[in-house]
Amino acid sequence: MLGAWIACEQTMADEGGAGGPAQLFAQHCASCHGADRRGGMGPALLPENLERLRQGEAIKVIGEGRPATQMQGFAPTLSDAQIRALAGWIYTPVFPAPQWTSADIKASRVENKEAPSLDDKPVFKGDPLNLFVVVEGGDHHVSILDGDSLTPIYRFASRFSLHGGPKFSPNGRYVYFASRDGWLTKFDLWKFKILAEIRVGINTRNLAISDDGKYVIAANYLPRNLVLLDGDLQLIKILPATSLDGKDSSRVSAVYDAAPRKSFIAALKDIPEVWEISYDPNAAPIFDGYVHDYKMQEGLGKPGFLNPRRIQLAAPLDDFFFNASYSEVMGTSREGMGQVISLDVRKKIADLPLAGMPHLGSGITWKWKGRMVMATTNLKEGRVSIIDMETWQPIKEIPTCGPGFFLRSHENSRYAFVDSMMSPACKDTLQVIDKESLTVVKNLTPEPGKTLAHVEFTRDGRYALASLMENKGAIIVFDGVTLKEVKRIPMSKPIGKYNVWNKINRSEGTSH
Repeated sequence: MLGAWIACEQTMADEGGAGGPAQLFAQHCASCHGADRRGGMGPALLPENLERLRQGEAIKVIGEGRPATQMQGFAPTLSDAQIRALAGWIYTPVFPAPQWTSADIKASRVENKEAPSLDDKPVFKGDPLNLFVVVEGGDHHVSILDGDSLTPIYRFASRFSLHGGPKFSPNGRYVYFASRDGWLTKFDLWKFKILAEIRVGINTRNLAISDDGKYVIAANYLPRNLVLLDGDLQLIKILPATSLDGKDSSRVSAVYDAAPRKSFIAALKDIPEVWEISYDPNAAPIFDGYVHDYKMQEGLGKPGFLNPRRIQLAAPLDDFFFNASYSEVMGTSREGMGQVISLDVRKKIADLPLAGMPHLGSGITWKWKGRMVMATTNLKEGRVSIIDMETWQPIKEIPTCGPGFFLRSHENSRYAFVDSMMSPACKDTLQVIDKESLTVVKNLTPEPGKTLAHVEFTRDGRYALASLMENKGAIIVFDGVTLKEVKRIPMSKPIGKYNVWNKINRSEGTSH
């Protein structure tokens, strides 16, 4: 594969002359980003990994560099035309698509040989379950915030472009991160130490941790697979995301832990299937296809433990929300098709009448007039949809300022906070919804023109922390009752913050 790629590169370089983009990349970029653009010390430079970086921004980064990283600016040594050519080059696909094998994964693993002893005493004073993990995208760092005093107590450099919310071990001691270009990191929140890192892919979407803490699983766009590891980030197996006949493959949009079922649930973006992967050693065997009588073992079964059980659908789904027992999953596609699927009977049981582009992955729930309801933002339209979790029918559409990404609340709060960060006109405004009246009761715009999003509550629900997502940004703390601003904590583009207690207890007001 690599030889074919080099031959293709050489042809393009010859066509472009000595200053062609392939030669420029080999001379100035390959040592950090890899000769095949799969990444190395620097991130992978492939179209799949650059979805959120516009070419104009890439031109600026190549010319000026990136603060707080080893990425230098090339404006002093390269012409504007050469910089533009390089930017165009990294957005061109690589054929055949680069792979990342089990050997690559195992070879990438790094373990901290100076890891601290695993005693039960944190190195800080305070409640270890009321910590916040804050991902700062501006300079690729993570800050640990004490949720009682609302002050930062530790900060460290992260991998490039952490993607998907970090996940916590069942006791809240360890947090696991996934970067856009495939690196997983295990961090000890009690000792403030990185314990291990491993690269599981080239374009990774998110990860999940089993309810017993024994397994970690990562969802990849590239290669198209799921990677299963143990809690210490040692490779167990790779699950290629292919159809049963092997003819089609799929990007894996996300993977979730369904704790009551002792299984992981995977969303496949390109194949009309949902996968359930049990981590219960006593899981029933899997029979793909039709079996007349499974008790008679009529068919070629495979172990149900750590293998995918397929649920066939009419259309692919790439965004999920689960009911409390994780027996039913609400799913939507980017085309706006919605379904409710029973994981027990393994088929669709209802249509989900949600127009636009609902963002179920950020959905929340609460009790309303004696029934459990679910609320979701919409990436395409300015509204929050309220769904009855028993009938799966809409109760109300709440108009908002613009399309939003995050919706957050807390069991002890009467309010839900929604952003409109997808709207240029309203990205600076959080709207507060009263969970009883189902109406917007207040707009919060502390910094006009600047993006404000992603609320997370303290353990007790007393304070709501919002992200001012600017390079010179901040965590803005609001009183959960009066809705008044009480504090600002400077941060470098805090794209998300995650409270240990709320996450490990699956608070109904936050995403899982």
